[in-house]
Order: sequence, then C-alpha cells, then structure tokens
Amino acid sequence: MITGIDHVQVAMPGGQEAAVRDFYAGLLGMSEVAKPPALAARGGCWFSSGAAVLHVGVEEPFAPAKKAHPAFLVEDLDDLERTLLGAGHECVRADDEIPGVRRFHTFDPFGNRIEFQQA
Repeated sequence: MITGIDHVQVAMPGGQEAAVRDFYAGLLGMSEVAKPPALAARGGCWFSSGAAVLHVGVEEPFAPAKKAHPAFLVEDLDDLERTLLGAGHECVRADDEIPGVRRFHTFDPFGNRIEFQQA
C-alpha cells in the first residue's frame, strides 16, 4: 500500500544545471540536496523545501512537460506570484476552479509546468 510520495521528478536538457539552480534554489528558495555519486554523474539537481522534494533530471531528447506537473503548497501565494512576475515568468491564475483553493501555474526555464497552491 502507498504511504506517501518520496519525490517528484521533472526533466531538463543536459548542461543546464546553472539555470535549474537559479530557478528552483535562487528564485523559489528551495535547498539543493546532494545527489549520490552514482547518480550525480548523470547531471541534473535535487531540491527540497519543507516536505516537498523535487528531482530535476537530464532527459535527451528533452521535451518539456506542458500538462503533467508538480503542485507545491506555499505560505504566501501572492508574494510568490510577485516574485515570479518580477523575474519575467508568466503566472496563470486558476483560483476557485477547486473550491477554496487559490492557485496559479507557471513554467520553469525549460518550459515545464509548475503549480503553486494556497488553501
């Protein structure tokens, strides 16, 4: 029986670790987690924040996930939206599509869809 989620993974093109760190650690404030040596050679980065764990792995050929996406819970949705907009990232609001949930979608530097929610 499933008891939880260990992590979610999204893809990135090879050689773009600086851009992925700038977005997930720099902009979103996630902490980078060291990958085990056997996996580090494959490229990509791992991040965590609170209970959320995200693995960003190299996939060739790369194609961004335009529909499938992780959804992160945040403390201050409006502040995060201002931060992302200020950094040039589009934020598409989807408030009230789920009763009682405020949320928006954006895209990481590679075009992967990312959702942020605040109940």
